[in-house]
Amino acid sequence: MADRHLTLLQLNDTHAYLEPHPEVIWGPDGPVFRIAGGYARIAGLVNRIREETGNRALLLDCGDTLHGTAPAVKTRGEALVPVLNALGIGAMTAHWDFAYRPARLMDLAGRLSYPVLALNCYEKGSDRRPFPGSVLVEVGDVTVGVIGIAATILDKTMPPPFSEGLRFTLGNDELPGEIARLRDEGAGLVVVISHLGLPQDLRLASEVDGIDVLLSGHTHHRLEAPIEQNGALVIQSGVHGSFLGRLDLTVRDGRVVAHSHRLYEIDETCPTDPTVAGLVEEAVGPYREELGRVVGKTGIPLYRGEMLSASMDTFLLDSILHVTGAELAFSNGWRYGVPILPGRVTMNDLYAIVPMNAEVMTVTLTGAEVRAMLEENLERTFACDPYAQMGGYLKRCLGLTCYVKLENPAGHRIQACWVGRRRLDPEERYRAAFVTVQGVPGRYGTDRAGTGISAHEAMERRLADGVPYMGAGPEPFRVI
Repeated sequence: MADRHLTLLQLNDTHAYLEPHPEVIWGPDGPVFRIAGGYARIAGLVNRIREETGNRALLLDCGDTLHGTAPAVKTRGEALVPVLNALGIGAMTAHWDFAYRPARLMDLAGRLSYPVLALNCYEKGSDRRPFPGSVLVEVGDVTVGVIGIAATILDKTMPPPFSEGLRFTLGNDELPGEIARLRDEGAGLVVVISHLGLPQDLRLASEVDGIDVLLSGHTHHRLEAPIEQNGALVIQSGVHGSFLGRLDLTVRDGRVVAHSHRLYEIDETCPTDPTVAGLVEEAVGPYREELGRVVGKTGIPLYRGEMLSASMDTFLLDSILHVTGAELAFSNGWRYGVPILPGRVTMNDLYAIVPMNAEVMTVTLTGAEVRAMLEENLERTFACDPYAQMGGYLKRCLGLTCYVKLENPAGHRIQACWVGRRRLDPEERYRAAFVTVQGVPGRYGTDRAGTGISAHEAMERRLADGVPYMGAGPEPFRVI
């Protein structure tokens, strides 16, 4: 049989960043910041690649698409629909897209021009799938079977409303049968779009035969070359829509016999699609005045992207300590949220830090609970078994200094922990502040109470004196 050629294009973890924005890029001296992303640029580049390949290019989205910026949150994902429909996407899967509750995602999925796939998502108490598991797509003369694997952590570590009425598996048990069915129905190539995370996806590919390509999401890796695992080519393409992955394939007799890969940075060299630019303006325009309001200044870049701590999260925690007077502060180890450069801080920047603008809460924790909570988080971040890795980056802390051995087994990584200048006492009770249920999970602590202060209000109050923010406190985790 003659060789057949096609191109796969990957977006993952765009987090609803509609317009160009600062992005952290790692250089020899640390982070540098460049303007990247924007759906109009993405569309322009995709269109150019489609022309180059004779329309033999299939764009796929690995999820974390409908949530993460103010226009997305304020419209519960609605603002993204016209933009996404204009891109000619073949299929997507999901994670934070469930943040508006499953019923809302089903509603949005019904208005997208392509399917939301989730082979591993079921209604509780049954084997019924609310979303299709796969779809066949014709790309030139190749029939591509696309299978979607949603984030398995949705009913395990995410806020309960995300998985209301649903349960999620890893998808490894379901994949062999789905692959066989798609092959029987004529698929000449099988592609899995997954939101499990790169370590999990590599293990998944090692366990399941018959995957030709696995497009991975969730962990925000910028892979400059595919990883080959059990015959599957695995790629992942960054975060915030700042990058686009391209995989050119030669297929013969249902097998990939040659490939090449490129990771594009979405920068000013990309053409701009005027239609999508207009749709983006329609989505963002109604909020420009509100989001452009200046709330303060920062003298340092505020950004995420580092495992142990991040200046953006330290600012958030410093703010909630400022408004509560608590000893300790905790927040989730979010990976997404574009950088804020030194200078003016706007409301749009506060949405980048906490798009859901959760209420600041307080709770009383014993020293033993603090240690147990941190040990649990360390295991979910650094577990030897990839399937046990269920966190983002490490939980963000302020007021603590912990010395850890990452290579140690679960429950034994913390070597010493200090609250200010005092050793953490298992019996002592500490007042802590946090944002979102992931900051301090509900099974820890007593006297949990709301403050009536939102995360955005806390950050505004922290900046109210007009003095540029310059950081706070030592690094909470030190690896020894």
